[in-house]
Amino acid sequence: MMEEKELLKLVATDLDGTFLMNDKSISRSNMEMLEVLGEKGIIRVVATGRNFRKTCEVIPDHIPFDYVVFSSGAGVYDWKKRELMYFRNMHRDTVSGLVRFFINRDLNFHLFKPVPDNHMCWYYRGTQPCSEFERYFDFHNSYSEPLPENCPPGSEACQFLVIFPNNPKRFHELKLEILTHFPEVKVVRTSSPLDTGYIWMEIFHEAVSKGNGVKFVCDAVCVDHNQTLGIGNDFNDLDLLEFTRYSYVVENGPDELKARFRVAKSNEEDAFAHAVKDFL
Repeated sequence: MMEEKELLKLVATDLDGTFLMNDKSISRSNMEMLEVLGEKGIIRVVATGRNFRKTCEVIPDHIPFDYVVFSSGAGVYDWKKRELMYFRNMHRDTVSGLVRFFINRDLNFHLFKPVPDNHMCWYYRGTQPCSEFERYFDFHNSYSEPLPENCPPGSEACQFLVIFPNNPKRFHELKLEILTHFPEVKVVRTSSPLDTGYIWMEIFHEAVSKGNGVKFVCDAVCVDHNQTLGIGNDFNDLDLLEFTRYSYVVENGPDELKARFRVAKSNEEDAFAHAVKDFL
């Protein structure tokens, strides 16, 4: 363990269900651990599926992170310098092809505009009712507009969000079909943050992942991945956990992931602070 303590140079954490409490607040222990890491010169990274605007809703300016990997790695932001360092969007031909693909299969989806404006999106409502889609639509309505009828956007885009009932078999079948026709994208499964049991399918440029976003930060600050710790709570953290040397899944995470990585306490029990404390 002493060797591990000496190696740690960067810590990356997911937000919802991991670093944040269920009410989206930051516990005193987690805040204090951020301060301790800063005093020791250890880089502190947010790695979240939230877009940048929604990240700022729960991480105010004064919270002492160093970098933000947002939209599951579609963008990287220098939190101290207040500048965008990196972004990756899907090519417009890929976007148009996927729009037709989903419309032909009568699926409900949101299509998010290119970074840095990916807090705004188009939406397509299929003929099959989907309560989860409507819940998200209500939540995101101020930044949403209908997809132009029979006219896919002729621009790049950050990501697709396809929502359907909790059916892992259906997810994997659809994922295989997408990757067969569009090998230039990445398909990510995540659990609904609205706690309704639906599966969310997120689609990005193939180079986008939380792991690649954290790797970009590591390269920028000259930190080897063997000197990193990551902590998450869901399937969209998998690339992050596979990249970091010391990787934790919180107790409230899926059993499938807890079987593969170290298990931390739940997000309600200061998982971040307790996991990092083992290395200080």
